[in-house]
Amino acid sequence: MQFFRLAATALMCLGLAFPSLASAAERLTIKLKTGDVVIELAEDVAPAHAARLKALAEAGEYDNVAFHRVIEGFMAQTGDVQFGDMEDGFTPRRAGTGGSDMPDLQAEFSDKPFLRGTVGMARSQNPNSANSQFFIMFDEGPFLNGQYTVVGQVVEGMEYVDQIKRGDPNTNGAVDNPDRMISVRAGG
Repeated sequence: MQFFRLAATALMCLGLAFPSLASAAERLTIKLKTGDVVIELAEDVAPAHAARLKALAEAGEYDNVAFHRVIEGFMAQTGDVQFGDMEDGFTPRRAGTGGSDMPDLQAEFSDKPFLRGTVGMARSQNPNSANSQFFIMFDEGPFLNGQYTVVGQVVEGMEYVDQIKRGDPNTNGAVDNPDRMISVRAGG
């Protein structure tokens, strides 16, 4: 009996007995105006990308960042940390064209499929250009499989993602007066 208590204690300390304890550091929590969205990061599949999202979140870089491209039935894109409004002290430019001050990341493509709630890294046509922008899938997108880095999965609050303001389909989903991430933090 003593052995089982010691084994259980060791497992709890390692976070193996309770998955929520083990994965707390592997999650991001996005606060939206409608509620919190919790993303479990795929650190085993895309370690560099997961580390980047956590670092930017902890630095407050995602706070008040817009969902600048939102396409019904496809995805909501955000994370352009250099874009803001004039009143925020940023130079106006086209949202979705920037990243962070950190260097771009090498692609970490995997066999993880793009399903509803999958979080992927946005990039330009260069596969090694992901930086800070990411998107959350409203529906599955098999055409993205193996072409974009899967960095996580929404595990709580997908109903709040579904409420993000959609963009104009005639302008590739560009959103006027977009919804924003109030804050993003590691843990959750």
